Amino acid sequence: MRVLAGAALVAMILTGTTAQAQQNPQAEAQALELLKRGIAFRTVAGPGNQTPDYAAYLKAQLVAGGFDPADIRIEKLGDTAWMSARYPGTDKAAKPIYISGHMDVVEAKPEDWTRDPFTPIVENGYIFGRGATDMKYDLSTLVATLIQLKREGYKPRRDIILLASGDEETAMKTTKAMAELYHDGELLLNIDGGGGALDEHGKPEIFGLQGAEKTYADYELTFTNPGGHSSAPGKSNAIYSLAHALAKIEAYQFPGEINEITRAGFVEGAKTADPQMAAAMRAFLANQQDAKALAVLRSEPGLIGQTGTTCVATMANAGHATNALPQRATANINCRIFPGTPVAAVEATLTKVVGDPELKIRTLDSGSIASPASPLRPDLMKLVSDGIHARFPGTPIVPAMSAGASDSMWFRAKGVPSYGVSPIFMKGSDSFAHGLNERTPLSEIAPSITYYKALLKGLTK
Repeated sequence: MRVLAGAALVAMILTGTTAQAQQNPQAEAQALELLKRGIAFRTVAGPGNQTPDYAAYLKAQLVAGGFDPADIRIEKLGDTAWMSARYPGTDKAAKPIYISGHMDVVEAKPEDWTRDPFTPIVENGYIFGRGATDMKYDLSTLVATLIQLKREGYKPRRDIILLASGDEETAMKTTKAMAELYHDGELLLNIDGGGGALDEHGKPEIFGLQGAEKTYADYELTFTNPGGHSSAPGKSNAIYSLAHALAKIEAYQFPGEINEITRAGFVEGAKTADPQMAAAMRAFLANQQDAKALAVLRSEPGLIGQTGTTCVATMANAGHATNALPQRATANINCRIFPGTPVAAVEATLTKVVGDPELKIRTLDSGSIASPASPLRPDLMKLVSDGIHARFPGTPIVPAMSAGASDSMWFRAKGVPSYGVSPIFMKGSDSFAHGLNERTPLSEIAPSITYYKALLKGLTK
């Protein structure tokens, strides 16, 4: 490829006119068709869930692209399904590479949208529809990439196994089932995590590689009293007791914590942050209990979760009549727990913070599971960096920890290092995942296929 420089290179990549972006025209066309067909499947939990149908469609496309039907497995689970697709390697002793993604989407009500959410619309360089971002875009480009590799006759040294879950947005039962079967991989690439940010002028700002995620947990706080007539209030009142407890939790700050992933993220972040924030990041790197540094970092919503465990009240319910003393008052405390901290330990901390013997607290079943941070692998970091920098030279590659749960959680818990590596770059103004009028620029298809081909070949050659 002819080497171009500076702004001209970036501009040509964004408009899809470089040789790099145009070297897979058949795969690009197939990815768009897969995406349009995929959006049309209503893969929403509940009655009419079409996830099994979508899985069957993907299988048919893979088989038509050269996959052996015996290497593709679809298993129904309740109203949904999961799918695995194996691209055989030549070395049977080598551990496989897993690729994780999900076929389901969150609910979308047509009456709330400008366009029907399950009718793909291509308009002004974007594709609109539920799943256009989260995450049928990446799933479509990845499937098209695998078929392109087959078309080119590529023979990987180790197996490549696509693992597509069917309820990542809800119960994650399909992911749990797959992790029970597939947990001997070298590593897992989660194409539902990571990604790049563009400023509003289309300039790349940062690329995040997800290497850890916090544990999701809900705790129910309950106070009970005998109650009575409101005309004779006594000293005990369940609502007041709950209010005092919530005030103490609000005031409490969990200690600062750090791991390999967040440390690398702060090191990179300090290079480009404003002077005050950069100084706080460096102080935190040196001492995770630096109160001044924590105060600065935790003043920024995007950073507070990176510094340790967080807990916040999300729901409250109390009383049974306007003219009666409350017999019961409850609240939900939602926590995002730093990797390595047990769920039970956070419950014990909340109990101690409240310090009221009348409190009853219990951990609710959230379907989540604790998982360790994955180690930063030099081979993966180089491949990802090379792939991103081939498109956007010099863009910072920043390891990141997710505050929410993803399919990676189940595989990390089984000992499989997992990394969010989606190559999609988007502006903040284009981010509507889980929201109304979800959309993604079509300009991401070509570079995504180029990136996935290089990444998979690099890990399996």
